[in-house]
Amino acid sequence: MKKLVLSTLFVLQALFVFAQENPALTGKVIDGKSQNALQNVVVTIQSTNQSVLTNSEGNFVFQELPHGEQILNVRYSGYITQTLLLELTKGETLELGNVVLEEDVTSEQQLSLVTITENDLGDDNSGSESTSGLLQASRDTYQQAAAFNWGQARFRIRGLDNAYGKTMINGISMNKLYDGRPQWSNWGGLNDATRNQEFTMGSGPSDFTFGGALGTQEINTRASHYRKGSRVTFSGTNTNYSWRAMATHVSGLDDKGWAFVVSASRRWADEGHFEGTDYSANSMFASVEKKFNDKHSLNFTSIYAENSRGKSSPNTQEVTDLMGYKYNSYWGWQDGKKRNSRDKDIAEPVNMLSHYWKISEKTTLNTNVAYQFGTIGNSRIDFQTANNPDPTYYRNLPSYYSNLGGYTQAQLDDVANIFRSNSQIDWNAMYIANQNSVNPGQSVYVLYEDRTDDKLWSANSIINSSLSDNITLNASANFKRLKSHNHQNLLDLMGGTYFSDIDPFFTGDATQSDLNNPDRIVGEGDTYGYNYNLFATTFDGFTQFKFSYSKVDFYLAQTFSRTEYKREGLYRNGIYANNSYGDSDSKIFENFGFKGGLTYKISGRHLLDFNAMYMTQAPTLRNSFSNARLNNNYTPGLESEAITSADASYIIRTPKLKARLSGFYTKIQNTTEISFYYGEGIGDVNTSTGAADDSFISEIVTGLDKQSMGAELGLEYQITSTIKATGAASFGQYIYSSNANLITNDDGRAAIGLDPIKDFGTAYLKDYHQPGMPQQAYSFGLEYRDPHYWWVSANANYLAGSYLDVSSILRTDNFTIDPATGISYPGADETTVRELLKQEKFDDFMLFNLVGGKSWRISSKNRNTFGFFASINNLLDIEYKTGGFEQSRKATYTDLVADQANGTPAFGPKYFYGYGRTYFVNFYINF
Repeated sequence: MKKLVLSTLFVLQALFVFAQENPALTGKVIDGKSQNALQNVVVTIQSTNQSVLTNSEGNFVFQELPHGEQILNVRYSGYITQTLLLELTKGETLELGNVVLEEDVTSEQQLSLVTITENDLGDDNSGSESTSGLLQASRDTYQQAAAFNWGQARFRIRGLDNAYGKTMINGISMNKLYDGRPQWSNWGGLNDATRNQEFTMGSGPSDFTFGGALGTQEINTRASHYRKGSRVTFSGTNTNYSWRAMATHVSGLDDKGWAFVVSASRRWADEGHFEGTDYSANSMFASVEKKFNDKHSLNFTSIYAENSRGKSSPNTQEVTDLMGYKYNSYWGWQDGKKRNSRDKDIAEPVNMLSHYWKISEKTTLNTNVAYQFGTIGNSRIDFQTANNPDPTYYRNLPSYYSNLGGYTQAQLDDVANIFRSNSQIDWNAMYIANQNSVNPGQSVYVLYEDRTDDKLWSANSIINSSLSDNITLNASANFKRLKSHNHQNLLDLMGGTYFSDIDPFFTGDATQSDLNNPDRIVGEGDTYGYNYNLFATTFDGFTQFKFSYSKVDFYLAQTFSRTEYKREGLYRNGIYANNSYGDSDSKIFENFGFKGGLTYKISGRHLLDFNAMYMTQAPTLRNSFSNARLNNNYTPGLESEAITSADASYIIRTPKLKARLSGFYTKIQNTTEISFYYGEGIGDVNTSTGAADDSFISEIVTGLDKQSMGAELGLEYQITSTIKATGAASFGQYIYSSNANLITNDDGRAAIGLDPIKDFGTAYLKDYHQPGMPQQAYSFGLEYRDPHYWWVSANANYLAGSYLDVSSILRTDNFTIDPATGISYPGADETTVRELLKQEKFDDFMLFNLVGGKSWRISSKNRNTFGFFASINNLLDIEYKTGGFEQSRKATYTDLVADQANGTPAFGPKYFYGYGRTYFVNFYINF
């Protein structure tokens, strides 16, 4: 019935279309200095959905435009966007002649953007990066501020994780099926090659996909769409890397219909901004197109981006007070060099074949097939019957002895001094321990990696058709098939000759990683611990109709998707002997979505825009299994998420003033979150002690709703021909809008034959703030562009309302109720508990940034240009927290109170910090 109603609506709309003698528009776009024609310039009539690209001679043509006052936007990467006010007369053709574009020297800032995504702040269980939304902003002033000014503080547009946006290359989604997020490192360092992008904000319409609540980002790698020429850049910075070299060549389309693009870069650092964070990345890109005729073209794209970097540790306030915010516990000296134990290594090449078919003047079909494969590895130290090698292990810190009592301040000071003297990993001590092992040759310390080897096939077809002068159809169908091999890979025996593939914390069969091969000994390059495959097959399709009239544009879109998951265990784990080896059952999710929007044109300069969306979305692979490393169990209570989103905007676009004021609302229901940790007082009640045992568990939170609402403002005003003022603001409230259900998967229970699932009931999370991002952000800037091609800008930014990530299990009844008696712990009254569990709000802070650059035209007859760009971020070197989390170790009221009794808890929250003062300098030459 719904489909019939929608189809009837579309037919009725088409019947109202009538022929008019509408005006036409022609013009030619040229370079301001060389006077050469510019190809593939995007020319848009602002109040309509009509856009065209200039041809090889720089010409463009519009047929049958709305008459009256219209605004023309002429946009090309690397040039200043031209905005022209036109008066179109019915039945006449307006010939603009030459439209001149001047080089935008500030575009170097966009091409050189160092995003926070490359400095992943430490989710070892995540295959891809947790980032601040769609960081590479379009020309929208608000998005520019979010990227360049607020991104360093982990700001998220509309409070949304980028799993709720869609990032595409040639229409194929690059969001990982494992966690829903794009793996930015897959094309990191290829700024030149990925500069051709299109964006949508929120749930607005995209020509390529249904999208999500955050928006879409489409990267186009079609070789003939790049600007012809060559480019070499060299950069220096003190962020996550120190140096970058990059070179790109674009052939342009030749007389035989061939075009190619090649690009390569290297980024490296012996040590980044934080201690011990080495960095090495090599990236290569190639795109080749063959245009057979005016109707058919084939394009092949290959991307290889290899990245290896050392991570930095989150630290408690106690550790930061002792060592400073740049301290990193993950590294230690070995043979005179800093060696990081927590490296992240990524190499996942992408190969893509695209067919472009111009079926008619009004209809195009784009079909893409892609194959991506490769590895992601996160290294760390494993140890058996040996001391914990972490220098920040709680027994190494003064707080541990302070909480024990009986120690003088002088003794506590001695502990602090000993820690300072032994504050890094002692690689030499671990090698000695392996050489002196009780069993000769057996390593008690090894370095391993949690390894993921993916093989992903993707295919899609995208059709765009102008059904009439007023109606446009966009539709696509997408298919993905993933095989993901996940295992523990032994990297370094550290002087030993073998390692035992057992879990010494258990006894009997439970110690065995694989009962099919018990008591294995493993060497370097061997798989051990866990070993399994994840399979995912997805299909989705969408249709969208866009209607454009003189005063109103509107669109309607719908989508359907089918997702199927399965696990194949390659080990028969000793704890889950009957439910770990072989295939699990398949789990299927069928989902749908509807969205629509309307733009009302008060005039060509003033618009009102409205968008609304409702969709359901399958849970990610990561959240679908309660403990995928060891068993085939699906997450209990697993459901698809339901997403509701709406926004309304008032938009002003004049030659001098551009502004957008938006209000937004998003609600995400039935989310699932899984985490792993060791907790005290969360196991079964011990009959001998009367208290709950300690246990290592996977915590499963289901049924959690998240709400984001607020307003955002972006404006820019051209004060004079050379001075521009910009302003941006975001005021949001991002909270958990419901309580949740919390269960644990306890391997200790399973090891003794009990049900591993333990239900902790309700987690009282409602009205807590979503963590790890500023919920308010404000920016003001001034920019001066000199006619002689140099520019400078400064901006001030105020960020506020960032909160700590709270522990869910501390918000259950387990925290306050004694399991031995069934009544509250002494002193655990409502007032005391509320104060104890009050969510920490980080301090507000100001960031000042300076940016500038200069370019020189080497030859007046061509586009040969030399220039530089430089920036200083956080000019005043402000120290600020970007995120953090409560530890769940002390999971009961009495334990937490005891840990905090002396003011410095041993298991206090751990924090991430932003960069201090940083610089970026980039030199380039275009020829």
